[in-house]
Amino acid sequence: MKKDNIPPFESWPVRYPNKKTVIAKISSFVEGMKKASTGEEAYKVWKQSAKYSDKIYTQISHISVLYSINTQDKKLIKLQKKMNQDMPEIEAVSKEFSKAVLASPHREYLEKKLGSFYFQMAENALKGFSEAIIPEMIKESELTMQYGALIASAKIEFRGGTYNLSQMGKFMEDLDRNTRKEAADAYYGFLSGIKDQLEDIYDQLVKVRDTMAKKLGYKSYTELGYINMQRYDYTPEEVAAYREAIRESVTPLAGKIAKAKLKRVGIKKPQVYDMGLAFKDGNPAPLGSTADKVANAQKMYDQISEETSYFFNLMVKTGVLDLEAKPGKQSGGYMTFFPTYKIPFIFSNFNGTSGDVDVLTHEFGHSFQYCMSRDIKIPEYRMPTMEACEIDSMSMEFFAEPYMDLFFDDPVKYRYLHLADSISFLPYGVTVDEFQHWVYENPNATPAERDAKWHELEVKYTPYKVEAYGDCEYMATGHRWLTQGHIFSSPFYYIDYTLAQVMAFQFFNLDRKNHEKAWKKYVKLCKMGGKYPFRTLIAKAGLKDPFKEGVVKSTIKPLVKQLNSYNVD
Repeated sequence: MKKDNIPPFESWPVRYPNKKTVIAKISSFVEGMKKASTGEEAYKVWKQSAKYSDKIYTQISHISVLYSINTQDKKLIKLQKKMNQDMPEIEAVSKEFSKAVLASPHREYLEKKLGSFYFQMAENALKGFSEAIIPEMIKESELTMQYGALIASAKIEFRGGTYNLSQMGKFMEDLDRNTRKEAADAYYGFLSGIKDQLEDIYDQLVKVRDTMAKKLGYKSYTELGYINMQRYDYTPEEVAAYREAIRESVTPLAGKIAKAKLKRVGIKKPQVYDMGLAFKDGNPAPLGSTADKVANAQKMYDQISEETSYFFNLMVKTGVLDLEAKPGKQSGGYMTFFPTYKIPFIFSNFNGTSGDVDVLTHEFGHSFQYCMSRDIKIPEYRMPTMEACEIDSMSMEFFAEPYMDLFFDDPVKYRYLHLADSISFLPYGVTVDEFQHWVYENPNATPAERDAKWHELEVKYTPYKVEAYGDCEYMATGHRWLTQGHIFSSPFYYIDYTLAQVMAFQFFNLDRKNHEKAWKKYVKLCKMGGKYPFRTLIAKAGLKDPFKEGVVKSTIKPLVKQLNSYNVD
């Protein structure tokens, strides 16, 4: 395997891409494409453009990462705001290059070099953009930045310490019920204090997005949202049928899991602060410090495969992991990448719960896929569409399960909890999706009407949770969605997780029968990157289509037996 020589992340220079320079450079590629007299010349221009695109993407990604790590740094705030202002204009000239490629008299030659899917992606992207919506794009970026900063601003005083939202997670899983109650009161108390601001930000976002869609000639933002999410081969109607399959096949099972959990911990009248506790002697907590978890992950990936060993150790060596929750840091977790350096980056908020291990294996799944396809010459093919991306991450969580003795004193409890939570996630995930469809079909709904709709959908998909909301006004009045960042910053990006979870369960089921076959199939999927749309990609990987009737049910059925085999009750 070729060895990489990448400088440490902390030594990378922060370079803000000058807007005028970037626009002039891309404009030169536009002219070059138009003037190309042969297919070879046109392809040469395209290659120059792709190389330059990698450079600019790296600079943009670097700044975004640094800002997400510290949303209170004045210099980074200034750079992020400037980027929000400049990027729509840069995107506008980039779209002119796409138009030039699509209109090239040498298109047949270019299609042989780039593949037909490249042109399908370019045509789709043009459907979602016009210079007329640049003001709205800028406003949308400003509002999502406000949301992230507001969530990151949490400074919750609790038992002599000050914590952000992520850090409060461990207290809300504490074995002591009074601790859980006090932690929940503090957590939801903070959110109650900012809920009106969050509602206002979202109300503005919905109206801005609706305006974009109307300017582009669409009936609602739903159409534009599907274009932006690159949904090439399935429709809202197919998604609605899939949601119903989840409700029929998974909601009852998730309800049984929730009831078994409460019986196990001995709680007859559950409150919201009881729903996070899974075992009477406490939830499995990962051993050691963050450094210990990373060291154990190195041991694990050394054993899984030569490729996982090489790339995880490379990431540790380069310092492209920022894992611990801290003041001013954005919430959540993500993976991004820097094409110039050919390395990904993992961002998370460790808080001392089993979720630390979940997010580390999840985001490394994304990272591994990028590393497997990073040498693909066409940038658009290195990463698949988002629902396919999430297969890579969620499946890696399951491939890591045999090594959980490295992280937990009782790995069986972790395995049970991880599988149980993964199943129970599906009804929540489709709740988020149906909520977003309703929101953008009803853009003038009031905040109160949105909250009521959320509550209605929770009753539909996760009634076993709603039963515990009684004493928590924030949750009982339909505000849970306000902390789901995807709803604010990435509209319609959530059904992707549920589709990917069903696909990951397919890998999990196969892995129990034939590990080598499952791993080989997984690596094949990762290496394909984004060369095909979702349903074509999974077909080439030998996976069953989750939109087809009966697939959700047949995928979930073996999981029940696996859950029971853990014998944790």
